[in-house]
Amino acid sequence: MIKDYFITCVEKALKNAVDNGKLGEMKEYQPGTLVVERPKNPDFGDFAVNVSSLARFAKIAPPMIANVILNHIEKEDNEYTCVGGFINFKAGKKLLSSLVEEIFNKKCEFGKPENVKTEKIILEYISANPTGPFHIGHGRWAAMGSVLANLLKFYGHEVYQEFYINDAGSQIQKLGRSLAIRIRQELGEKVDFPEDEEERKNYYPGDYLIEVAKAFIEKNDSLLKSVNNDVSKIDLQVLCDFAKEYEEKVQRDLLDKMRVKFDNFYSELTLHNSGKVNYYVDKLTKSGKIYEKDGATWFKSSDYGDDQDRVIKKVDGSNTYLTADIAYHADKLERGFDRMIDIWGADHHGYVARVKASLAALGYNPDKLEVLLGQLVNLVINGNEVRMGKRKNMVTLEDLVDEVGVDATRFWMAMRNIDTTLDFDIELAKTNSDENPVFYCQYAHARACSILRNVVSEKLDTQTGEKSLAPMSEAELNSLISGFNSAIVLPTLDTARKLILKLEEYKSVIKNSAESRQVYTICRYVQELASEFHSFYNANRVISDDKEMMKARISLVWAVKTVLRNALEDILAVSAPEKM
Repeated sequence: MIKDYFITCVEKALKNAVDNGKLGEMKEYQPGTLVVERPKNPDFGDFAVNVSSLARFAKIAPPMIANVILNHIEKEDNEYTCVGGFINFKAGKKLLSSLVEEIFNKKCEFGKPENVKTEKIILEYISANPTGPFHIGHGRWAAMGSVLANLLKFYGHEVYQEFYINDAGSQIQKLGRSLAIRIRQELGEKVDFPEDEEERKNYYPGDYLIEVAKAFIEKNDSLLKSVNNDVSKIDLQVLCDFAKEYEEKVQRDLLDKMRVKFDNFYSELTLHNSGKVNYYVDKLTKSGKIYEKDGATWFKSSDYGDDQDRVIKKVDGSNTYLTADIAYHADKLERGFDRMIDIWGADHHGYVARVKASLAALGYNPDKLEVLLGQLVNLVINGNEVRMGKRKNMVTLEDLVDEVGVDATRFWMAMRNIDTTLDFDIELAKTNSDENPVFYCQYAHARACSILRNVVSEKLDTQTGEKSLAPMSEAELNSLISGFNSAIVLPTLDTARKLILKLEEYKSVIKNSAESRQVYTICRYVQELASEFHSFYNANRVISDDKEMMKARISLVWAVKTVLRNALEDILAVSAPEKM
């Protein structure tokens, strides 16, 4: 990276100055203590470093330190200046042109860090109950989790994506009872869900179960005849299993549609049936971390940083959600993963400490668990926020995808920081305008592809009907791409400086985004690159009679197309169209 090159040059010069006794009383320098930043005024340069922190060691003024270091720097064709205690750097033509060459050499691998300490990571996200269609909030976790997985894989990690199916609680019984009512309605009975609000909470009265009821009737004709259509005589578990399997398929089909690919769907029910829940509870009991109080079973989570102890078995003998989660996270580590990353809603903030406490109590390193807490989504239609919920008619995630498309859904869901509430504007997401971020980015890619098509296409004079030769033959274009060298881009460097620096920034964006587990930065970068490309195109004639200049600018167009495609398709899993 150009930034790394700059700081290396500064630190090398600093060391030479210290070794030569030129920096006052400073006797040594510890690399990595200086911070590179962008100058507030871009006229000062591409990057800057403040050396004022060295004054307490050198016992001389920061401007003097900066000038001494500057005198020891090997400048080549790069430009260095001093302003106060800052050393400013402006990349020269050699450095800029070599960056473009790097894109041509690495292609889809451009931006991938080298010498990364890789980890085997299990990434768990969405993990919804199989009791109905995904709501809009699930869409945010789906997009963010999927993009994060792509990002971490590109960074170099081994990533395993898992969906934890919450299918062992009382919600499955509610689902079965709710399906029973819908089946009875379909069979002509005058029956409905309870009107009392408290009683109604024990059901899922959403209209989505009507289709499930129809499917049950169609596939279980003989069963219904055997009980004379008396649904109350059908084992509730049969209804529960049918509804659960139906809704799981609905969820998985939508995930496929959204390009969200899980390596495994892990059933909470199998966790209980395998005996793993009891195994880990027994392990905590034997180590003295469990006690009885008020008829319930408690875990001493306060011994490990939680603000209070937690119940893991209720008075009625049923397990709490925490009990299975303790076993589930321990099981992840037992499967050999180096790190666990979970994406949870912000309302689970207090849950983090208790899960980490359980890991510590079982003898695992709690720092192996990372939890990303995210805010939800406000769905906006014509300026009005739409209510979302499973107990009444609602706008589902599938409704949203059908309305705006997969590309817009994924991009919009990923384009804000996870700890920020997202306002998803449906009408804007559907527009073909520069104000719609996904359209803006896709159009930049399509424009680059159009330029590359036009440069090898015959020109038609609409007035005379005469055709002229293409500005460049396909053989010439292929030769330019396959045999690119840094000298080709030299003629346009003065007009393409900002665009090239933005291309170069992709490397640091990938690195910083992966390490901070942030994906909105990828969306922001793609928008910024699209903006720089549109500005470059509007200010410069790409296809012209100046053959050398045309080759230089066509090279940049190809480089932009490559980076946009890499970011859109490989990381964001958003299509990069060639025509729009």
